[in-house]
Amino acid sequence: MTSYTTKKGKTYWPSAEMKKIAWVKDENIYKQADKDPIGFWKKLAKEGIDWKASWKKTYEEKLPYFKWFKGGKLNFCNNCLDRHLKKSGNKIALIWIPEPVKEKTIKLTYKELYDKVCRFANVLKKQGVKKGDVVSIYLPMIPEALISMLACTRIGAIHSVVFSAFSADALKSRIEDGKSKLLITADGYYRKGKKEDLLTKAKEGAKATTIKKIIVVNRIGKKVSGDKFLDFNSEMKKADGKCDCKIMNSENILFVLYTSGTTGKPKGIIHDTGGYAVQAYWTTKWNFNLRKGDIMWCTADVGWITGHTYAFYGPLLNGSTTLIYEGSPDFPDPGRWWKIINENKVNVFYTAPTAIRMFMGADGKYVKKYKLDSLKILGTVGEPIDEDAWNWYLNKIGGGRCPIIDTWWQTETGGTLINALPGIGPFIPTVAGKSFPGTRHIVVDEKGKEVVVGKTGSLVQVSPFAPGMLHGVYNDDKKYKETYWKRFKDKYDTSDGAYVDKQGNIRVTGRTDDVMKVAGHRLSTAELENAIASDERVGECAVVPIPDKIKGQVPIAFVVLKQGGGSEALGKELVKHVDKKIGPTARPAKIYFVDDLPKTRSGKIMRRILKDVLIGEEPKGLMTLVNPKVVGVIKGIINKR
Repeated sequence: MTSYTTKKGKTYWPSAEMKKIAWVKDENIYKQADKDPIGFWKKLAKEGIDWKASWKKTYEEKLPYFKWFKGGKLNFCNNCLDRHLKKSGNKIALIWIPEPVKEKTIKLTYKELYDKVCRFANVLKKQGVKKGDVVSIYLPMIPEALISMLACTRIGAIHSVVFSAFSADALKSRIEDGKSKLLITADGYYRKGKKEDLLTKAKEGAKATTIKKIIVVNRIGKKVSGDKFLDFNSEMKKADGKCDCKIMNSENILFVLYTSGTTGKPKGIIHDTGGYAVQAYWTTKWNFNLRKGDIMWCTADVGWITGHTYAFYGPLLNGSTTLIYEGSPDFPDPGRWWKIINENKVNVFYTAPTAIRMFMGADGKYVKKYKLDSLKILGTVGEPIDEDAWNWYLNKIGGGRCPIIDTWWQTETGGTLINALPGIGPFIPTVAGKSFPGTRHIVVDEKGKEVVVGKTGSLVQVSPFAPGMLHGVYNDDKKYKETYWKRFKDKYDTSDGAYVDKQGNIRVTGRTDDVMKVAGHRLSTAELENAIASDERVGECAVVPIPDKIKGQVPIAFVVLKQGGGSEALGKELVKHVDKKIGPTARPAKIYFVDDLPKTRSGKIMRRILKDVLIGEEPKGLMTLVNPKVVGVIKGIINKR
């Protein structure tokens, strides 16, 4: 069927060519790592990271806390930049694509990026920022975001990146929780051809907080004045181009990143320096088969963990090139992303299923117009991918030859932890794969007992816990313990449901708080969504449960069609389709046809908001949405029925 795989049912395997170039091609690595996971990570840490002093203890566990490479000393920025300068100083580290098509692409070599990071580190020091201080970063996808983050890591400051589309209130709550002393922002950015004001939100968010100074990047030409404000470029020109790295302990906090709020109040997730560096390095290298000559494009915004680990840090730790793009994926037309891949010869492309589904609905001429033959690896992230989107991605973007690495991970895990490796496989639509070597995930029942193969339960991680895992919730030990460790003894609770097949591959079925109990039957919303989306007329869908006096709960479906409007007859047809795919138990009680679904910029569908609207409660957290107006439209549709 394809040039890189042989088909066995719906299972695909790496080609001989892929096996030849893959970093990891022997499946025995899983058994070897499982025999001594601590020793396995010890070996990887020595090979992949530049340590200034070796650790005294590889792993220490006093649950719910654990430490990796205790006593080891390093600097994160040194690992991303300095160590590459001698051999790769003139190599491109960063490619930045602005949204306006007439603006020039910016390319920074490792030496140029090093110079800018050193200068900005000195700017921070001049403002009194020191080791352990929290710096808030409220920037769009521009080079200054990476420069600011690395500058913090160079001097030992803790960075707290806030998604630039978040509201002033969201920014304020994160500033207050971290007690940040300095804010880095921009006057604005471009989105769908328009200038978006960011500075007004930044000013409002910083008002009456611990922020002493605000450093502003001039992106859209807005005038800034006042004693509290500093111009990024002016300060850079005055700064020295040399700044020594602050040597840190492995266990020191590298950054705090707040969860997006899709499961409630945002939490400040803590990631340390050494463990995160090791996991980011190796998961980037092995999962995406990344080599120093490769260009990787992760489309995630830096406001999310995916942007931290795979848009910025992972490629740089490996001495490769990372590409970032400022604007909307369909501006000025739906061919923009494919044009970028073609012109820049991107080798690794990593994006969200939501984006894939959006492009599936666009005119196919936009894909056919560009050559995508530079691509070697495709990745997906953010939520389980349905089979139609998987196949479209494989054939239309990957030309039927690029392995799809369907990754499962969380803000809390720091890096990808469940997926197939490109040189081993298998690549199965809707199935993530195996735990990354040296880590172990199992599926358990409500009492924490491992379930039999094929049975759905709760996905948990067992000891020893991955090096890049969270090391607490900032300023809230109680929340850390209750959220992740209370439900299952000595196991990390992912709050995701899953099952394991006979070959040991894991399929993630969605959040366990998105599991319905209909007439005594446990049904995953992701499973039902996948069934509805398999109808060729459906572009996207979301399912949420509502209370029912007889059945306990019943599922309600919100469906976006590829074209045309919905009808009562089509609704009945989709119900029959669900009957066929899963069974009458999963039958939606109602189907609402909508033009769009409420989503965060990272691509997550906010099912909690849909549920609030259904049960008549005022939805909260609309500031996390990229399309908040759609909530009012959906309310109107529900009220008409």
